[in-house]
Amino acid sequence: MRCLFVPLLLLLFSPWSLADTRSAVEGYQLQNGMGVLFKPTDQRGSVSIRLVVGVGFSDFSCQDRQLPHLMEHLFFSGLDGGDEADLEARMQTLGGQWNAYTSEGDTTFVIEAPAATQRQVLDLLLEALTRTRLDTAKIESTKQVLIREDGGHYSHLQRFLDHQNISRSGQEQLAVELGLACAERPQVAQLTQAQLEKLRSDWYVPSNMTLIVVGDLDPRLPAYLSRTFGSLPDHATPERRELPEMKGPAAPERTLNTGLFGEGAVLHWIFPEPEDADGAALDLLQAYLSDALYSDLRVHRELSYGPWSERASWSNQSFLSLNADIERSDQAATIQAMRELLDGIRQHGLDPQRFARIQRVARAQLAWSTPSNATLADYYWGALSDFDGEHFPNEERRLAKVSLQQANDTARQLFKGDGYLRIERPLLDDDSAYPLGAAAALALLLPFALLLRRRRG
Repeated sequence: MRCLFVPLLLLLFSPWSLADTRSAVEGYQLQNGMGVLFKPTDQRGSVSIRLVVGVGFSDFSCQDRQLPHLMEHLFFSGLDGGDEADLEARMQTLGGQWNAYTSEGDTTFVIEAPAATQRQVLDLLLEALTRTRLDTAKIESTKQVLIREDGGHYSHLQRFLDHQNISRSGQEQLAVELGLACAERPQVAQLTQAQLEKLRSDWYVPSNMTLIVVGDLDPRLPAYLSRTFGSLPDHATPERRELPEMKGPAAPERTLNTGLFGEGAVLHWIFPEPEDADGAALDLLQAYLSDALYSDLRVHRELSYGPWSERASWSNQSFLSLNADIERSDQAATIQAMRELLDGIRQHGLDPQRFARIQRVARAQLAWSTPSNATLADYYWGALSDFDGEHFPNEERRLAKVSLQQANDTARQLFKGDGYLRIERPLLDDDSAYPLGAAAALALLLPFALLLRRRRG
């Protein structure tokens, strides 16, 4: 452990340039296998902490999918007979704030704290992870929190609508159709204390954790971590579940009802990304499409106020989509405009001038933007799989290496199929409300009119 002190001290007190704000970090493992990443910055007086635990939704079946989320909430339920408010007060006394997030692949604890109390804050986090008692009352109370977070109890009507494939957002609906997402909303009522205890025992082990600390680092941090987090016992984690593969068939076009009456609609034209496509090329292509949609749909045709392109992942499959918020009366015109954009790329490739401009601004943003401690910590959290032991990828070089030819090849491969069109809109437009209202009123008045006529007769 002593060999770490000299390089860490040099790292802590060496000058840092803006050009080196992301890629270079100090990374090592504690003796029990826990990963540690340090990033000193010139933002004095504070630190951003991320503890990433390698367990998430995708490690469990659809029935038990909420287990890691329930476990995450329980870690904030209180210590030593106290409740959630008492635990929050302890963190506030240290000047910090914390939260946690469960995703498909990990559960991450997010802390912002003063530099002066960084070790005490980590003490409190360690206490929460190791000393939180899982009793029936806490579990049942926390289940109610998750139910409220998810919009209330899962009604029979909601389950029916889910099975009719009309109640979800466009991208989630496609993921369900392709077998990449659960067909029903995951429930918590059936989850047990034994399952939670097993989850904590199986997955909350040092070799399945990475601690990221960014900011004004305490030089005593390595010794502290070795003494505290480094004393946690380790063992192998269970094998991770195989992620579902994309399968079909999925409807080429589907309209999803988002209400009864309304004049608005949202279009999603979704394309599965090729498995071997370069990530930087896809990032630039996504930015190119956002710019093209803005120029065409908003500025020139005035069909959509805020069209956008987006990359998203479900299970082990990524998608790129073209999206637009529109008036429902403009649906056909918007689809045609998007089709013309895609056909132009298929036939002629990307516009060289627009691509060069998009690539130039993407690279420039890395130079003129100064990330905060929190932004850097979040970046390392999201890019952990790309860490080579010393450096994260150099984003500027990665973007600079993408040629126009490579971007065109990626676009043609991406758009070689027709994709999937999902349209979110209310069942009826506002004009339909008047005749329906009149018909309903007539249906209600007719029996009274007949009854009155009989009495007079």
